Amino acid sequence: MLPWLLMGLGAASDVFQGETPHLWAGALGLLVFVSLYIAVVFRAFDKRAREAEATRWLLVALCAVTLALAGGYGDDWAMLFPLLGLATGSVLRGRRLPLVMVPLSAVAGITAGVYDGWDAISVAYGTLLSGMVTSAIFALSETVWELRATRQELARAAVEKERLRFSRDLHDLLGHTLSVIVVKSEAARRLAPRDMDAALTQVSDIEAVGRQALTEIREAVTGYREASLATELDRARSALTAAGVEPVVRQSGPPLEPQTEALLSWVVREAATNVVRHSGATRCEIEVSGDSEQARLVITDDGRGVGSSTPGSGLKGLTERVAAAGGSLRSGPAARRGFRVVAELPVGEPGAEELRFGEPGAGEPPVGERAAVAEEEHIG
Repeated sequence: MLPWLLMGLGAASDVFQGETPHLWAGALGLLVFVSLYIAVVFRAFDKRAREAEATRWLLVALCAVTLALAGGYGDDWAMLFPLLGLATGSVLRGRRLPLVMVPLSAVAGITAGVYDGWDAISVAYGTLLSGMVTSAIFALSETVWELRATRQELARAAVEKERLRFSRDLHDLLGHTLSVIVVKSEAARRLAPRDMDAALTQVSDIEAVGRQALTEIREAVTGYREASLATELDRARSALTAAGVEPVVRQSGPPLEPQTEALLSWVVREAATNVVRHSGATRCEIEVSGDSEQARLVITDDGRGVGSSTPGSGLKGLTERVAAAGGSLRSGPAARRGFRVVAELPVGEPGAEELRFGEPGAGEPPVGERAAVAEEEHIG
């Protein structure tokens, strides 16, 4: 913005050559004009300073000095009007700009016309054009900076979101897996003195769980892990049985969408882990039901209800996940005794026929349930 002051070189030349009437008044006026122009322009690059009341008064003072100098001396001094237009365009934005620039350009043309006649049209046009173009350039520059800041903020938000996702996955994966390993290790220790084969079976399960945990952690790191509800139900049966808790699993309703199934899988994993680690329960019921509009998961145990007043970080993280998917997750003491977790999620198109596991007359249980039954027989 400063090199444009060369447009006032003609007025400065008149002062230095002594061709200006009232020389000291002209020199002082030109000095005040340049000072006001620099002050306004520098304040234009800071949004708060640009919108401050002091900037408006500086611009008004610059306008008054320009009118006085151009109206008093004319000729080369009329070129101060385009400089005034530059300063005005650097400060004003939006709808206010034309309301100021059009009258200002008209005044510039009339003032210059007193000395130059129709040649003053170029002064009026230059004043209008300089103000409008300068304002557009400043607005574009500010938009670019805002876009850059927004992009950086989005990048930071993406990093925070990924950190949160990874921390949740790591908690859910390791919390459940380590609990299963601890429970099966205790079972193997109890069985070893009297039934080595059953103890070796528990050790084999520990190895399988460990290998599966490594795979899941790798998948969680890359962000491609999709939990299977049927797999998690089987794992929950196995973990509960190994801990001496009787599992009762019922599943009905249409097939679920992958996203809904994945979320319910996380809830089953976390709730089963809490039952094994904290509840001291002897029985745990897991019921999955749904219709064409909603899927519902209810997990109830008959334990002490530990954690009902202050849910752990796992349940809190799952509550946020379920809420982000448009559902809800509630946890607290059961009606009679124990602890209850209820998750409800919206579903898409209705699916196929109903499946029920663990109920009389439902046919042969799936492989995971048969494994859980066999494991229960080994444990005794």
